[in-house]
Amino acid sequence: MKNTIYLIMFLWSFTLQGQVGIMTSQPQSALDVNGDFNKKGKLFLDNDNILSPGQTGQVLVSRGPGLAPTWKALKIPDYESYKYYLIFNDSFRDFNTASSTTGQGVSLSTATSPASISTDLVKGTDINYLINNKGFKEITNLANPFVVNSTESKVYFQFETVVQENNTTTLGSNQMYACGIFVDDKLESVRLNTLFTSTTAESTFLTHNQIGGASNLSKGTHTARVACTRYTTDTNITLGIGVPSTTAVNNLNNFMTQASLKIDVYEVPQNFTDIF
Repeated sequence: MKNTIYLIMFLWSFTLQGQVGIMTSQPQSALDVNGDFNKKGKLFLDNDNILSPGQTGQVLVSRGPGLAPTWKALKIPDYESYKYYLIFNDSFRDFNTASSTTGQGVSLSTATSPASISTDLVKGTDINYLINNKGFKEITNLANPFVVNSTESKVYFQFETVVQENNTTTLGSNQMYACGIFVDDKLESVRLNTLFTSTTAESTFLTHNQIGGASNLSKGTHTARVACTRYTTDTNITLGIGVPSTTAVNNLNNFMTQASLKIDVYEVPQNFTDIF
């Protein structure tokens, strides 16, 4: 009983000053508790003389300095276990508004030997090795980051562009080429294709579609890159990939030939970020 009286007197002495401190002699607010706080029973917010106990699943959220806190519901979607969901998706393009063929896509006027295809186009080959030694050129504006949040994931890539040869005055020849999609500089998807020439000189072209994927990448940020090369030796022919093969052609333009890359990340949801 005596301890209770002392406690009441202690609290009352600080109440007279407008502030109450528990385990502190210098309270900084109306009630200042220095130590653990054990609350039993209901917690009400008194905003504009309206007592609000909150609803099931709501948490107390600050609204900033000078404003009373409020109850908020956490917007956490319901996920079924062991099922993949689309968590990240984005698309990128390589487009130069000028009429110049520089600054967009890649122009390939030299060729590597077809005999090296089997060793060039192998999963895990480094993009810098292919660029420095095998005639690959990168479509640099398609290099972009994407995020993986779960250890169980499937990433899908869709690369689309136009490939054209500059046979405006000569018939040219069939052109073999390859494009690769790289993740963190390592080859993940490749497509080897042939642009067949026509019987007349008319700057023939085709639409290149390529779909690739990767599974269970490490959690964190990754980078996708795209690079292409040609394998047919023909010094009179230039291949334009993602860009007209020459400014002399009149059946294609920069907008029509631009390259694009779409990235979709499907994941089995885990704890992506901490709530608090």
